Amino acid sequence: MIRVVLVDDQEMVREGFAALLGAQPDIEVVGTAGDGAAALRTHAELVAAGRTPDVVLMDVRMPVLDGLEATRTLLAGDGPHPRVLVLTTFDLDDYVYDALRAGASGFLLKHAPAAELLHAVRVVAAGDALLAPAVTRRLIADFVAARPVAPAPTRPQVLAALTEREAEVLGLVARGLSNTEIAASLVLAEQTVKTHVSRVLTKLGLRDRAQAVVLAYETGLVAPGS
Repeated sequence: MIRVVLVDDQEMVREGFAALLGAQPDIEVVGTAGDGAAALRTHAELVAAGRTPDVVLMDVRMPVLDGLEATRTLLAGDGPHPRVLVLTTFDLDDYVYDALRAGASGFLLKHAPAAELLHAVRVVAAGDALLAPAVTRRLIADFVAARPVAPAPTRPQVLAALTEREAEVLGLVARGLSNTEIAASLVLAEQTVKTHVSRVLTKLGLRDRAQAVVLAYETGLVAPGS
């Protein structure tokens, strides 16, 4: 059973998502909150009760404590960490990029179809990330293009632990390719690609593919618009 917490300052949005998710046989809505501070309290209470959430659907713009700060706090430190799926009204929300850097596993547009929401929750709960790869890739590219890229001398230091093949796989992940597509592109078995991705995350100390994409752009391994 996938345990979900819904965080949004609009009650109608929370109720709508709760009704949709709660009707699924494999999903349980274990808590709701109207702002980031309440979300942190709800998460702590659930952890204490032995019902740690698997996924938190986190709105960005909220009173008291916004979704970005709540995500940073939620994913910092020791203890069980849920997967955070950021909710936004549009894919160019100023905070989404920073939320991904803070450790969010991906984002979802609020007006996405119901089937996409359900799929997103299941994908994130399973440990995958970077929903709607092409859209997420464009978002990250747009924001990185407006920020200074790491100076060339620092790039090898960050990526030095990777083999040439692993760096190649990371570059393709950053371009939004799935494991199946990467396997076809490099003429490798899909399981081999999965192993490469896992090693990249481990070597670079990354939580998931979302953080891998951010790092690939910030280090200049992949150029915005490429």
